[in-house]
Amino acid sequence: MKTKCLLTALAMAGALLAQESTPPATPQKSATAKTPTHSGAAGASGDTLLEVKRIYVAQLTGGAQADTLRELIIASIDSTKLFILTDNEDRADAILKGAADDHSFIDTFDSDQSINGRENGGKYGSGSSTYSKSGGGYLGLSGGENDSYHIKERKHEAYASVRLCNRDGDVLWSTTQESTGAKFRGASADVAAKIAHQLTLDLDKAKRGGTPAHSPTTNP
Repeated sequence: MKTKCLLTALAMAGALLAQESTPPATPQKSATAKTPTHSGAAGASGDTLLEVKRIYVAQLTGGAQADTLRELIIASIDSTKLFILTDNEDRADAILKGAADDHSFIDTFDSDQSINGRENGGKYGSGSSTYSKSGGGYLGLSGGENDSYHIKERKHEAYASVRLCNRDGDVLWSTTQESTGAKFRGASADVAAKIAHQLTLDLDKAKRGGTPAHSPTTNP
């Protein structure tokens, strides 16, 4: 009887030791667990003009001078030092697109001036006596002058209608500018300078609390 009790106690002790030595099961990771993703800054889509840091100027539609206007717009915006201009569209967070042209025309001016004057006078007298008396006189004056001018002047007229869009295609800013030339620059260069100037003004307004999306057209 004592032997049987001893064997039972030994068996229970062995089972307890076996349970303590077994390592706990490691929980399996779910196959559907999502790995966190990180979005890079390159190619980010800005929602306001203030978020635009890098601009790509796309090819402009229009006449033969559209490409020249595009280069002038790039140079003018770059001179403001407010944005980075890039030729890699994939790196830009905003794209400037639109239409532009520069065409020449003949401006004519006609003037016709005339001056005319006329003056007439006369005097005549007669009488009868022992001595015969007679007299007479006449005065006439006439003049005229006619000046005519026909002037032709060759001029240039440039325009550009552009918009700044984020990578989602939303318009963040737009403007239309026209010019027939300025005192120290041609029509195309003046249009490009006006676009850069308007962009600078609207960016300053956005920094002070407003967010203008469309700028007024400036006529020469």
